[in-house]
Amino acid sequence: MEKIDPVIEGSWKAVLRDQFDQPRFAALKSFLLEERKRYRIFPPGSLIFNAFNCTSFDQVKVVILGQDPYHGPGQAHGLCFSVPEGVAQPPSLVNIFKEIHADLGLSPPAHGNLTKWANQGILLLNATLTVRENQAGSHQGKGWEQFTDAAILALSQKREGLIFLLWGNYAIAKREMIDTSRHFILTAPHPSPLSASRGFFGCRHFSRVNDLLRQMGKEEIDWSLR
Repeated sequence: MEKIDPVIEGSWKAVLRDQFDQPRFAALKSFLLEERKRYRIFPPGSLIFNAFNCTSFDQVKVVILGQDPYHGPGQAHGLCFSVPEGVAQPPSLVNIFKEIHADLGLSPPAHGNLTKWANQGILLLNATLTVRENQAGSHQGKGWEQFTDAAILALSQKREGLIFLLWGNYAIAKREMIDTSRHFILTAPHPSPLSASRGFFGCRHFSRVNDLLRQMGKEEIDWSLR
């Protein structure tokens, strides 16, 4: 079998090495190569593992779980809920910023690039790391979920005192993999306009994260993006 050597940050490569050696990962790679011949795929190849490359395994303090990359041109750059500067903020991200404003008094930023959060130890992880243009969910069930589940399990088993933010039923279902004797889980409805008013607004997760970090003697997150 072909040896797969992905461009992914070194600590994650070590933790997930056995995943890259699985036949299903070779099948996933073959699937993506075929997809690229026929469709536009997001994000660009160099950004597929951006969440891991921005936040090393030992740096992770907080995990935010998403489901799929954005499927519009120029939106996805490998960090869940985030868009590059210059790209309009999607509705869920607008609602995240509204809750931060209500919770912490921070004015919504002019852009939606969350790299600053990732660089502070927030793993912004989608369950599926690629998507076909304009077709949400098109790469689900192709092998990414097993890979990202392995990342969540590794964090649960090998780290202590992490804070998992699970927004929406899809993310909340991942709580079964997280050892709650070692970590914290905060749940809320998804920030989508379809569900944000059912409890995402008012969840105060951003101040609660900083309260927990402070109690553990860790540096708080600067949620501003200015």
